[in-house]
Amino acid sequence: MTYDIAIIGGGIVGAATLYKLQKRFPELKIALIEKEKLLADHQTGHNSGVIHSGLYYTPGSLKAKNCVAGRRELVAFAKEHGIDHDVCGKVVVATNESELPFMEKIFNNGIQNEIEGIEKIGPERIREIEPHVKGIAGIWVPCTGIIDFRGATGKMVELALEIQEESKLYLEHEVMDIEKKEDFSIIKTSKVEIQAKNLVFCAGLQADRLARKDGVQLKEKVVGFRGDYYELTDQAKHKVKNLIYPVPNPEFPFLGVHFTRMTNGDIECGPNAVFTFKREGYGKTDFSLRDTWDALTYRGTWKLFFKNMKFGIDEYRRAFSKKRFLRTLQVLIPDLTMDDIKPGRAGVRALLLRQDGDTRDDFRIEYKGNSIHVLNAPSPAATASLAIGGYIAEEAEKHFRLK
Repeated sequence: MTYDIAIIGGGIVGAATLYKLQKRFPELKIALIEKEKLLADHQTGHNSGVIHSGLYYTPGSLKAKNCVAGRRELVAFAKEHGIDHDVCGKVVVATNESELPFMEKIFNNGIQNEIEGIEKIGPERIREIEPHVKGIAGIWVPCTGIIDFRGATGKMVELALEIQEESKLYLEHEVMDIEKKEDFSIIKTSKVEIQAKNLVFCAGLQADRLARKDGVQLKEKVVGFRGDYYELTDQAKHKVKNLIYPVPNPEFPFLGVHFTRMTNGDIECGPNAVFTFKREGYGKTDFSLRDTWDALTYRGTWKLFFKNMKFGIDEYRRAFSKKRFLRTLQVLIPDLTMDDIKPGRAGVRALLLRQDGDTRDDFRIEYKGNSIHVLNAPSPAATASLAIGGYIAEEAEKHFRLK
């Protein structure tokens, strides 16, 4: 059988794309191809589980538009289908005067992005929301929440496959090569060959490599950054009610260490952000010669290192020092102790890094023949997944001339 569309990548963006395409075109036969044993086994399953509000993103950008629309749709989806979630709200906390101008900037972003219910708050209101937090000012964001992203991914695929019995999920099928024919492509996986008229790539940490296999002339490379988490021990869980974020440093391309109550009741603290020597490596000593060579022979990686030298050194020190990690956490919650935290899990973020070392690229989608490539889908892609999936379905209708 030749599928009408094959989607490569079984994270939440690939799952949402399948779901949206299948709902829009129920007669189409669609294959979803994933190299792991489980869906959502990399970025989706290793992130902090936060439903982002859209506070940090430039008004008018794809990130901002898709985050706000996608958040609302995701919450409605979770309610309808019984996905574990809680719209619990978060507080963004400034701990010193130097952070106030940037806090004002992200608050104005929130207003322009039409984020419902946000308000500036002072120290007393911060303590009402989070009694153990010390701050001089903050932003209350009531529409931020937490969700089981793995569960949401699985449900999207399940619902899509119920629509069309000839659509199929291929797990443990790594895409090794793509052969182009006149009217279709042959996807050569580690197990079989799959024919499809049109291709959509949602490959996350492998997006650049698969784009090149498909003939895309791509200057940038994906570079991975590992984020390590700690967890609060049972004796300390009462110190965090919901979500607590610092005001992000505008000079550093990550949001900073924060506290997140998970849907299972655990409290995570983190992540830091360190260069990883293996794109899909979650241990501190994981290593891949290919991934390391790819990253360290790319000038964009070195540009990023030199731009963020001080931050990078601090992040690495913190990755190997519980004491340093605790000190960062104590900026927000001063009464945390060494006995209050224990090592947790880790995740890896894919950044499509420009040659000048810039990581602040917007969502990036490119087209090549009968293919659509999602090349850059960093946070808040999980929150925005249904909106991104809807956008790709609209683009596929035009680009693939679907009817």
